[in-house]
Amino acid sequence: MRPTVRRGFTLIEVLIALLIMSLIAVMAWQGVDAMVRTREVAQTRLTATLRLQTVASQLDSDLAELIDTQMVDALRFDGASLRLTRRSPNGVQLVVWSLRSGVWQRWASPPYTGSTDLREAWMRSLQFLGNEPGQLRAMEGVAGWQVYFFRGGAWTNSQSSATLVNAPAAASAASVPGQPSPQATIQRQVLPSGVRVVLTLAEGSGWTGTLTRDFLVATQ
Repeated sequence: MRPTVRRGFTLIEVLIALLIMSLIAVMAWQGVDAMVRTREVAQTRLTATLRLQTVASQLDSDLAELIDTQMVDALRFDGASLRLTRRSPNGVQLVVWSLRSGVWQRWASPPYTGSTDLREAWMRSLQFLGNEPGQLRAMEGVAGWQVYFFRGGAWTNSQSSATLVNAPAAASAASVPGQPSPQATIQRQVLPSGVRVVLTLAEGSGWTGTLTRDFLVATQ
């Protein structure tokens, strides 16, 4: 009867097996790491998209409630800030959208019912530094923005002087009795029917490149 011979693995076979298993483990880890990175990028992009949609919805709401009080400009863009007056349940609010150090901000005043308060708030807003109480950091990573108004069937520069017209001012109290007082006029901007906002986005926003959004303006 011949004896049974038990044959094991040689050292070379063991090393080859370990090498194969190591390669499989590395490839599996790379696949998992790629999936995690893809998920993180997708989540970041989704968050940025939702943030952008929220901010755009707020600006759309402001323009939809636009009201011309005849006391201050209802809508004006000076290259850095967009100022507008909007209706509120308790009066009229002044809203300022501005770009400060790469952050798109929104500030809204309390509701006003008197013309004096509204004018004073408008004048104070011209000196805003971006750190006033009530400033909301709407969106970060905005490198620049431009605003265009839709008038006469075309998009035009919102800062163009061609959009100014003469409008009657309040009657003067210094008129001579018995004589008709001259009708004073002031220059006012013609309200557009649409507003186009062009944002230059940087990495901090979750996007890169230029984004253009169009908004309807209240006609009342």
